[in-house]
Amino acid sequence: MKRWMLMALAFVAFTAHAHGPSGQKVVKEMVIKAAPEKVWQAIKQFDAIKQWHPNIAELKLEDRKDAETGNTLPFRAIKMKDGVTLLEKLREASDEEMKIDYKLVDGAESSIAVSNYRSVMQVKAGPGAGESTVTWTARFYNKANTMEAPAGQDNPAANAAINGFYNTGAEGLKAYLEKK
Repeated sequence: MKRWMLMALAFVAFTAHAHGPSGQKVVKEMVIKAAPEKVWQAIKQFDAIKQWHPNIAELKLEDRKDAETGNTLPFRAIKMKDGVTLLEKLREASDEEMKIDYKLVDGAESSIAVSNYRSVMQVKAGPGAGESTVTWTARFYNKANTMEAPAGQDNPAANAAINGFYNTGAEGLKAYLEKK
């Protein structure tokens, strides 16, 4: 009986430490009064975000060898107006699906309050003629990548960072494409 109880306690202790941080998700969907092809052209160029996201101060695009795949991929180094820096790599841009998939390169280059950030933007025909629906989805973890993250590196900080970036970006994209 003692042996059974010790094994049960050991299992409970092990599983309590086996849980990691909870994955977070943000989805922004917007209707833009522009044809899907026009919207796709503004999104698919990996460095075009500087044209429509009002909080981007600087952007440098370069091809680099990706450590995960060994392939040469486009990377963009972004500096925001508030000093936050990001280094992202393009994983996929599909003309057929009008979808772009990119990922934050974790490391010292990035100062946003998230880790393991991946983003997908997709353009589809909108509800009306000449309109598009853009869905921008982020999946990520907090910066500390732990359940007991300190303030500023926790889930609320991570969600605030992504929501702020996406809200401003969505407004900027809409204004950029709908300007007369």
